[in-house]
Amino acid sequence: MNDNALPAGQAEMQDFFLEIAAACGPETLKYFRQRPQIANKEDAGFDPVTEADRNAEVIIRKLITERFPDHGIIGEEHGDENTDARYCWVIDPIDGTRAFISGLPSWGCLVGLKIDGAPVAGMMYQPFTEETYLALGSGSYLLHKGGRKKLETTTTEKLSDAILMATAPELFTGERNVRFAAVSGAARLTRYGFDCYGYAMVAAGNIDIVVESGLKPFDIVALIPIIEQAGGIVTGWDGSPATEGGDVVAAANRDLHEQALALLA
Repeated sequence: MNDNALPAGQAEMQDFFLEIAAACGPETLKYFRQRPQIANKEDAGFDPVTEADRNAEVIIRKLITERFPDHGIIGEEHGDENTDARYCWVIDPIDGTRAFISGLPSWGCLVGLKIDGAPVAGMMYQPFTEETYLALGSGSYLLHKGGRKKLETTTTEKLSDAILMATAPELFTGERNVRFAAVSGAARLTRYGFDCYGYAMVAAGNIDIVVESGLKPFDIVALIPIIEQAGGIVTGWDGSPATEGGDVVAAANRDLHEQALALLA
């Protein structure tokens, strides 16, 4: 077994990720566009969570525990367990809860797998559009309506030609806002919103770069292999690994990444 060997063959792992998608999708859609009851997890701001978030994570955790009882789990809604394990799953049952409660189909179910601390496999599943973005160590793919398309990031070389995306401008405060404004001002076009869907669009070659601040591990771990195995680069603003979240930049290629880091540093 090599250092980044999956816990099962690629075909088996794809089937398992799709099993997770098939199980959590109906649970989230049951509440989507139904004005679900909302709780706020943050005293000083607004960090919404719904029954759909909590229920979907329970379903995902149960599947992982039954299949891989020795693996660790990091989850947004129900805590962490066995995080020192070689294989550790990172779950965000609904990334983009604000979009979810607004009836916008730009949220997704994120499930990532770290091996020895490194993100190696990941899935972004959008139940409403029935799109599955999946990376298993040897490429990124879009699975949709029975088809399987290999994903490749763009070859846009100049930031001045790039489409930039961020979830919301208010996420950048103080000096971070100045740095983000420098990148946004250098880009051809800046768009806001879409959470994990924006990262999927980097892997798919539709968006060139995403810049974010204040991410948690479960916001980004699943997305790192999807983008990197499509040809992109995901790091912190200082070029360090983005596995723990924080200030993150996801670029389609090394040229764009270097130009963005020069402005964010």
